[in-house]
Amino acid sequence: MLCSRSNRVFLLICILSSLLLVAAGISITEEEEWGRTSVEGRFMAEESGENSSLVLAAKRTKRKDPTENFKLYTGGWNISNSHYIFSVAYTALPFAVIAGVWFVFFGLSLSLICFCYCCCARQPYGYSRIAYALSLILLISFTIAAIVGCVFLYTGQGKFHASTTDTLDYVVRQANFTSENLRNVSDYLNAAEKVDVQSLVLPGDVLTKINDIQRKINSSATTLSVKTMENQDKIQSVLNNMRLALILIAAVMLFLAFIGFLLSIFGLQCLVYTLVILGWILVTGTFILCGVFLILHNVVGDTCVAMDQWVQHPTAHTALDDILPCVDNATARETLTQTKLVTYQLVNLLDSAINTMTNRNFPPQARPFYYNQSGPLMPLLCNPFNADLSDHQCQPGEVHLSNATEVWKNYTCQIITVGTCSTQGRMTPKLYTQMAAAVNVSYGLYKYGPFLADLRGCNFVRSTFTDIERDHCPGLKRYTRWIYVGLMLVSTAVMLSLVFWVIYARERRHRVYTKDYIATHSEAPRDKGPE
Repeated sequence: MLCSRSNRVFLLICILSSLLLVAAGISITEEEEWGRTSVEGRFMAEESGENSSLVLAAKRTKRKDPTENFKLYTGGWNISNSHYIFSVAYTALPFAVIAGVWFVFFGLSLSLICFCYCCCARQPYGYSRIAYALSLILLISFTIAAIVGCVFLYTGQGKFHASTTDTLDYVVRQANFTSENLRNVSDYLNAAEKVDVQSLVLPGDVLTKINDIQRKINSSATTLSVKTMENQDKIQSVLNNMRLALILIAAVMLFLAFIGFLLSIFGLQCLVYTLVILGWILVTGTFILCGVFLILHNVVGDTCVAMDQWVQHPTAHTALDDILPCVDNATARETLTQTKLVTYQLVNLLDSAINTMTNRNFPPQARPFYYNQSGPLMPLLCNPFNADLSDHQCQPGEVHLSNATEVWKNYTCQIITVGTCSTQGRMTPKLYTQMAAAVNVSYGLYKYGPFLADLRGCNFVRSTFTDIERDHCPGLKRYTRWIYVGLMLVSTAVMLSLVFWVIYARERRHRVYTKDYIATHSEAPRDKGPE
């Protein structure tokens, strides 16, 4: 009697697993409700609660924390906070329950079947055509579903890997761009220290400040690039390993579903039961992976919401510093101030050189070698800043930094005899070279002013996070959903395929035995002949 109920046990497992999957789907649907809400809606919802300017994605991350007696976690998005990690991991509980129930109940069912086969073996007899046909149809259906799930999983992991790599590369490019610009500013400041226009140099206090700010700039640039590269290496390594694991899982499950179907069709029971045991373990593992990728999906959604809120209300220090740190605000502000000061001082130095050297009327006996009185006076250089470093409007006749070197070429003489201008001009080529170098340094520092102003407000990070939230987050959330849905489909299809491998193999064996039995007994009277 016990052995004759083995099929009922399998059907009970199917029903139980389906109910658990429905429960998991409900849990996932509740968790994904925030994922379908617009960014603006999420932000307004959070603003309606407590002040969450420092707690990113506060509403979305309110989940039960198993380490705190299942109280709601209220710390917001923070991947370095263990309570956040445990609370988001708790969302995968339905899949862990499914994996545990499947492992235990199917294991007990296999043990029961083995016990019946070994201790209560009896000749099979009788079979139902409906059960045989239905088990075959369901076996084909679940095998097709497993193949579709494997294709879905493989496609999803490929798109997710590409999307994540693009996002990571974009963050690294932004960090490298900022770091490179900081080093360029440092190089211009270093060049400013070496400016020498006929022994006219920057004041000593300005040179001292340049040295100090150069050290801070180089330190900030190094910190930004090093931290970003370290994060890139870690994340890329995880992504590569994840991609390899998913490809292997898709390939193994596809192979298992296809081979198991063929073995069942050909009635190779010994090999079927061997694959059933292997599939029993693999299905348990894939259900656990479903939970892992549900966690990843929720973390991605949390991160996107956190980025959007940080952009709207940036703070000095948040957990997002672990992804892309801002340059120290004091360093950025001081760098901007010093570049303005150096630009102001360099322009004053050049205008002083013009007034005291090129445009000054020297008596014949006191004329320096670089001087020639002939020709019109050189125009002064327009200083973009006032003494208080506020913006200055250029006066008529002044030359802007952007085209000063081109204008001043017209005031350069040619030298045939060393030390003497042989043509009309106000300065020698050597003096022009020195002044042009100083202008290039001034214009270079002036040109980086807007960049440094953005750096002071951490605008480059805000821009990066805005672009990620707008251009990359939808794809990341979509493809993580593809992966765990693909895993769930594969797991469920292979799980039910395992059940119907056994059921179909049993029905097929009974069918073959019944046909042989009927054929044998129907031919027996003919062998006896007439009495």
